[in-house]
Amino acid sequence: MPGLPERAATPCCPPMPRPRLLKLSGEALAAGGDQIHDRATVDRVSRELLAGLPHGPVGLVVGGGNIMRGGGMRDAADPTRGDRQGMLATLINALALQDGIERAGGRCAVHGPYAIPNVCCAFDRATALAQMAAGTVVVFGGGTGHPYFTTDTAAALRAAEIGADVVLKGSKVDGIYTADPRKDPTATRIPRLTYEQALAGRFGVMDLAAFELCRQAGVAIRVFDMTAPGTIAAALGPNPPGTLVAG
Repeated sequence: MPGLPERAATPCCPPMPRPRLLKLSGEALAAGGDQIHDRATVDRVSRELLAGLPHGPVGLVVGGGNIMRGGGMRDAADPTRGDRQGMLATLINALALQDGIERAGGRCAVHGPYAIPNVCCAFDRATALAQMAAGTVVVFGGGTGHPYFTTDTAAALRAAEIGADVVLKGSKVDGIYTADPRKDPTATRIPRLTYEQALAGRFGVMDLAAFELCRQAGVAIRVFDMTAPGTIAAALGPNPPGTLVAG
């Protein structure tokens, strides 16, 4: 209407950076000892996760191998119960990380394939994205909720669902090498591979189902050493170490 001042344009909020999905083995929390959880290691991992938050949202999938390697009850009447034990083990690790993150002064939410009162909420994409946008570390426990799928596949699935740009795959070596560096002193680290090169070279970056899911969803994979102090924070930073697998 004449005489009315023009309404100022409402500034748009900048889009949230794409999340990063970190995949850690359960053994990473045991630090090679006899304990299920090494308190100092859980605290270190938690602090490094929080150190990576200024560089963008963080989601996490953790395995359960420190509690149950490869499942249990394989000779049971229903062998899928072994896989379900393994999925529950990942939730135990998720709660350990939640406790470590909160002790370090951060916020953490645990999502599982199904809601378990006082343990985790059922995975909801919109809720997870809102929590990550607010600076909460979201830990996806419980695997995919179905037997016969690894936590690598769970990581690839959640990464695709939340629109992550990369799966940061924690390893015991600092990337992908031309040969096993523990056996071949002439092995050299490969800084970057295409999906096709990684498949052709049979480097075993992830299990085939997880690898193919990442390839189809356009989610890059970065393999890095998760054992050395500071490497998790570095992987979540602007100049991540390791080997990148991408299109």
